[in-house]
Amino acid sequence: MTGAVSLLETLQQAVPLAGFTSFRVGGLAQFYDEPASVEAIATAWQWARLADFPVTFLGAGSNLLISDRGLPGLVLNLRRLQGATFDLATGCVEVAAGEPIPRLAWAAARQGWSGLEWAVGIPGTLGGAVVMNAGAQGGCMADILQSVQVITDQGLETWSREQLQYDYRHSVLQTGHACVVSAQLQLQPGFERSQVLTTTSTNFRQRKRTQPYHLPNCGSVFRNPEPQKAGRLIEACGLKGYQIGDAQVSELHANFILNCGAARAQDILSLIRHVQGTVGDHFGVNLHPEVKLLGEFQDVI
Repeated sequence: MTGAVSLLETLQQAVPLAGFTSFRVGGLAQFYDEPASVEAIATAWQWARLADFPVTFLGAGSNLLISDRGLPGLVLNLRRLQGATFDLATGCVEVAAGEPIPRLAWAAARQGWSGLEWAVGIPGTLGGAVVMNAGAQGGCMADILQSVQVITDQGLETWSREQLQYDYRHSVLQTGHACVVSAQLQLQPGFERSQVLTTTSTNFRQRKRTQPYHLPNCGSVFRNPEPQKAGRLIEACGLKGYQIGDAQVSELHANFILNCGAARAQDILSLIRHVQGTVGDHFGVNLHPEVKLLGEFQDVI
């Protein structure tokens, strides 16, 4: 009863979600909460299940496109669930789901621990990175993750890396049937601190130089259809700068879509579909979005 009372004190209704996403778009959450502990997440999860409400989890809100119509049910933002503990004896790091990935990468570099240099420019949280098997610069979460703690209908569980069935930007966690609360990463201690910091700084500067950080975006929109690169295919179609409403294909990197001021989620989805259709017509390649759509959208042809 105490947990339910505490939840009702923090639960909000009709909360605008645009400010919680890197695209800066999205409608209202029917119910919204920011739990700061595993126990609070479990209480909120149980409340939503008993009410037969769908549950949506947010972290940094990157890699997401939330409908202008908003989201029904309960939205749980885990951004308050932060912290990382470095085990100096083993090289393991226990990380909370809401910990920002760039901050974690810099902390590891300052320790002289290798394994997260690739992650310094990823604008997300640990939880989102685990779910999506985030990666860059030739590295990804699957390379370093040992286990993950999740909440399911059965309670708190520990899943191994093998149970996640990792693939390129994919894991079983994307079904939404489990909530990541923390993860254990295996890094490599013992390197020269200056060496790891240099590599991390180089990767960060490379991303700042080649990717648009000046306007709201979700990061890479499409998965790379290896061995080809999505951005190069889009650029070859002459789509850099192409715009629908205030949604624009970046002129710096074609695999980024920018919110130039007043874009709606529907504008961004229309632009995604236009890019897919154009690349398909020109090259016969079906680009698969890396960005996750949440909520109801109008059909776009």
